[in-house]
Amino acid sequence: MSSSIFRDRGRSMGDSKRHDNITMPIYPIESLPSPFADPAPNLSDSELRETAYEILIGSCRTSGSRPLTYISQSERAENAAAAVPVGGTSLQRSLSSATASKVKKALGMKSASTKKRSGGESVSQGQDQGGARKMGTVGELVRVQMRVSEQMDSRIRRAFLRIASAQLGRRFESIVLPLELLQQLKSSDFPSLQEYEAWQRRNLKLLEAGLLLHPHLPLDKRDSASQKLKQIIRGALERPMETGKPNASMQALRDAVLALACRSSGGAASEMCHWADGFPFNLSVYQMLLEACFDVNEETTVIEEVDEVLELTKKTWVILGLNQMMHNLCFLWVLFHRYVSTGLVESDLLFAANNLMEEVEKDAKETKDPVYSKILRSTLSSILDWAEQRLLAYRDSFHSDNIELMQNVISLAVLAAKTLGDTDEYHRNRKDVNVARSRIDSYIRSSLSTAFSQKMEKLSSSRKSSKKQQDPLPLLSILAEQVSEMAFSEKAMFSPIMKRWHTLASGVAVATLHSCYRNELKQFVSAVSELTPDAIQVLRAADELEKNLVQIAVEDAVDSEDGGKSIIQEMPPYEAEAVIANLVKSWIETRVDRLKEWVDRNLQQEVWNPLANKERFAPSVVEVLRTVDETLEAFFLLPIPMHPVLLPELLIGLDRCLQNYISKTKSGCGSRSTFIPTLPALTRCSTGSKFHGVFRKKDKSHITERRKSQAGTTNGDSFGIPQLCVRINTLQHMRMQLDILEKRTIAQLRNSESTHVDAIASGMGKRFELSAAACVEGIQQLSEATAYKVVFQNLSHVLWDGLYVGDVPSSRIEPFLQELEQYLEVISSTVHHRIRTRVITDIMKASFEGFLLVLLAGGPSRTFVLQDSEILVEDFKFLTDLFWSNGDGLPADLIDKLSSTVKSILPLYQTDSESIIERFKSIILENSGSVAKSRLPVPPTSGHWNPTETNTLLRVLCHRHDETAAKFLKKTYDFPKKL
Repeated sequence: MSSSIFRDRGRSMGDSKRHDNITMPIYPIESLPSPFADPAPNLSDSELRETAYEILIGSCRTSGSRPLTYISQSERAENAAAAVPVGGTSLQRSLSSATASKVKKALGMKSASTKKRSGGESVSQGQDQGGARKMGTVGELVRVQMRVSEQMDSRIRRAFLRIASAQLGRRFESIVLPLELLQQLKSSDFPSLQEYEAWQRRNLKLLEAGLLLHPHLPLDKRDSASQKLKQIIRGALERPMETGKPNASMQALRDAVLALACRSSGGAASEMCHWADGFPFNLSVYQMLLEACFDVNEETTVIEEVDEVLELTKKTWVILGLNQMMHNLCFLWVLFHRYVSTGLVESDLLFAANNLMEEVEKDAKETKDPVYSKILRSTLSSILDWAEQRLLAYRDSFHSDNIELMQNVISLAVLAAKTLGDTDEYHRNRKDVNVARSRIDSYIRSSLSTAFSQKMEKLSSSRKSSKKQQDPLPLLSILAEQVSEMAFSEKAMFSPIMKRWHTLASGVAVATLHSCYRNELKQFVSAVSELTPDAIQVLRAADELEKNLVQIAVEDAVDSEDGGKSIIQEMPPYEAEAVIANLVKSWIETRVDRLKEWVDRNLQQEVWNPLANKERFAPSVVEVLRTVDETLEAFFLLPIPMHPVLLPELLIGLDRCLQNYISKTKSGCGSRSTFIPTLPALTRCSTGSKFHGVFRKKDKSHITERRKSQAGTTNGDSFGIPQLCVRINTLQHMRMQLDILEKRTIAQLRNSESTHVDAIASGMGKRFELSAAACVEGIQQLSEATAYKVVFQNLSHVLWDGLYVGDVPSSRIEPFLQELEQYLEVISSTVHHRIRTRVITDIMKASFEGFLLVLLAGGPSRTFVLQDSEILVEDFKFLTDLFWSNGDGLPADLIDKLSSTVKSILPLYQTDSESIIERFKSIILENSGSVAKSRLPVPPTSGHWNPTETNTLLRVLCHRHDETAAKFLKKTYDFPKKL
């Protein structure tokens, strides 16, 4: 890492830019380790650069048609046009800016206008400071680009002239350059002794690197030449040796060097010297040559003359043991490394590296050279590691300002991964693996997971730092909104780029976000035990998020092979609505259970006091209905989207509680059968006296005591008549309020969200239907129970025990009517006006039934003669008149309808016994046939009294006080005279 975290871009971003770059932030400068490894621990970049320049000059001098001569810099400056070329025609070719660079075009780089270059700036320290001047030749350009001073250049050329004279006719690749330079240059060729000694050490280190550390062929440990060379170099590095003239030390050095450099794989001596073609030493030297392609004054710019420079560098391949494939690989690294090391500011470099990567991919398929494969893996692994550091969290690396670069980075990574995979035997045999798709898939999942974690961490930190200012929204609710925004931005910005390699890029992204949020939601839901505003807020936000994510996935999968099935399978539903529904159900269950407990507890304390309020219904029903209303209101205030779906469950629970209240309200109040007396056995009357029977000796004063009215009793009996009226009123009040609750529920349902008119119209049927029906049924039961309790229990002393007992004229209906009227007054003033008629009607029905029971089933204490019939008719008229009340009571037609049975039976009491007996026999024979001729059966008691019904006729005979009836009953059925 550079000591300066941020490099000053002022000059490189100024007027001398070759073309406009994409706007980018300033990135920290990165120092990537070389994939070629360290050529020598004690060789600096400047030393390698000088060596590279020497090899370049030496390689180019053998390519010219003219002999190499030396002309001083001053002479060349005075007469450049007449000068003899130094180093060959390629170096001395004139520069031309008219032709666009073919290399740049091939790499997809932008061309720039011709610029002025400074010939005396930004070069090595030994360079002349002569100011700016235009460079006219390729050689001059390369010298400046490689930071070689004119003095150094002159010394190198002087050395090559001496080498050429000493090695006349020998090609450059047949000599060991450092050795020859040590031989030809003396200390007098250098400005100072220190510079000379540094130069000597450099050449010795080059020999060490090229022949000992990184030899072209592996060294034999027993090779004496290598041991000898080590000793010489070690000694010379400690104490400078005398070079520049023949001597024993130089001869020893030459012998050891040539013995190592001229080896061949077959063991015989080689005409070619191998001193600079061992890996990675050769690549490190070549990298310095390729660095000359970048403007020395503008490090991010590839010079327009790159074609000429690369043409020269190719001449070094024979010395460095390189070829086109190695060149492509090395140039790829140089372009890529320059892009990274200069702070990612020049996108052209990345674009060029990406295009060159395609060539490297082709090269890798065409060779199995182990050395090349090793360098390839090292280089591409470095590039892939760098790219994946950005792509595995690409949302941190790319944004709207630099999104165009993302495609190049992805392409670089995918090509590197694919090429590395092709060189691996395991991956090469797996034809089913789509490297590009697999890589993109991992980038998307990693980046979105990282982004999600960052969002989560930021929200948590923000929430912790602002504890005093509580955010009204729960964390996961905010997170859901942010994740949704992330999904849409992913779809808009990143997925279109990813789709080039992965058709379901958006789907993978949203599936990843879906999974990340699902993990957080799962933990949240597991901790939720009851319905709270936060829980609903989070779950609704989760539901909204899921809808957005699924929608993106579906849209992304329209054209995919499986229709997006694989992605959708990765997104198991949050079932947020189901969780909300379960929480609401639990809420409903709690409310309903609470109401049920309240009903049970308060009904045990209810006294049904008619004076509790002016409406004369139980206070408990007010509380029950208020609780129901509050529960419904609370339900509709829940911020949930499924009120219509869950309302039936709530209504069923509330309905059940109300039914429980209704059931307990009428419980224990009895019914018709509770108060109807048991019918005594059939007997016959005595002809001697009308007072035969069990009631003949009954003390009249005892009967009188029981006639005391109990109509207004409020002595705490919760089943007294006033209390029964309160119970009836209570159910009537509930019935009316249920209609109001139903209308209010429908209105609230209309106002709730996610509700349609059709859903309301069809709805769930009538609300509180069972409770309403139970109210109707309960009112009927209580009304009937009240009526029969009044008639058969409270008034039994004047009806069952007193009416027509003994002598009919002396025990008529007036006492019963007097007390009944008192009850009717109490009931009329207590019962709700809407059901008052029903209750009084039931009392009338019970009275009529009681009157008939006295006549037909009153036992042996009641006997009638024909003369009594007028009294019976008159008494019954008094009874009906009580309910008609001169037109202020019940309707006449209703009275007529309900009194029809009594009126049909009363004429029997005016009919003589013989006629009744004949009618009785006739009907029996008609119904039973020949079976009845031998013995008439006793007809069963049906309770449905009718003048044509045999049991009714038989009972009239049983109560008939005459000899004909008595004989018939004795002879036919042997009925007793008393019980």
